[in-house]
Amino acid sequence: MALSRFGQSLARRLHRPLYLPPPPLPDFHAAVARSFAPTHTAACLRGFASLTYNASSVIGHTLGGPSPVHIVKVLDLVVHMDHTRPMSTVAASKVPLGARKVGMKVVMMSPGFVYEPYSPRERIPFWKRWFTLSGWRRTKEDIILEMKNAYAVSRLRKKTGYTKKQFYDQALNIYKEVNTLMAHGDTSALRKILTERMHSTIKNELKRRQSKWNSVYWELVEPAVSIRTLRARMIGLDKKDLDKAFIQLTLEFVTKQKFEAYNSKGEVVSGDKSKEVLVKDIWVFERSLFHPGAYWRVCGRINL
Repeated sequence: MALSRFGQSLARRLHRPLYLPPPPLPDFHAAVARSFAPTHTAACLRGFASLTYNASSVIGHTLGGPSPVHIVKVLDLVVHMDHTRPMSTVAASKVPLGARKVGMKVVMMSPGFVYEPYSPRERIPFWKRWFTLSGWRRTKEDIILEMKNAYAVSRLRKKTGYTKKQFYDQALNIYKEVNTLMAHGDTSALRKILTERMHSTIKNELKRRQSKWNSVYWELVEPAVSIRTLRARMIGLDKKDLDKAFIQLTLEFVTKQKFEAYNSKGEVVSGDKSKEVLVKDIWVFERSLFHPGAYWRVCGRINL
């Protein structure tokens, strides 16, 4: 009887899975293997990482010990299942046009668009404005537009000491400088007085121009015939901080200019620099209210 029980006990022991301790692994692989000790068969497995390693540990027992290759693959799979990647594999995030990366922060240098672009308002007769429902709606819209203009200028005046005369002098100088640099094809110097999006637009225009003309002559006849403000807008970035905003002023320039274009042989193919031409341009100027040392830049042009 005792011999029978001993035989049954021996048979049960032989049917149990045999565990042999893995051979010692060198250096880094040994440390990884020790940190992932094989899970006991009766233990409750929690999470994908534990389940995956248990499968690899079975392979390790079959082959005589955990394989460093399996461990590394499991680690890599767990990292990706956790929706993260090693820093070496993360692609550099694209910085939006109009923003600049400073250290680990992305600083917005320009909104990158013209807010509520100017378009001329159709004139309506006096009787229609004051004695029809559509006229009252139109009057309401005009009042709102003028209030936006006044608010933007008041914030600009409060933060920068803005005066119309001083700004018009600066704007005319920028207008002259941009056109002169464009005539010379100097895109690098244009970068400082244009926003990023506007600079990209001008570069494309110069490429198209250079395919037709080899060089151009441009001259501004001063003083300007007239300069007037058509629209003023403020683009706020933070509702709790009104000073964190950009101001955009739309100006109309009426000037006299001289222009002449040449081909590769130096022959005149367009224009006549001996004649003055009356030109009307509508440009949008932009300035930050919160960046230290901010200055006016051209952010757009409007073609009517």
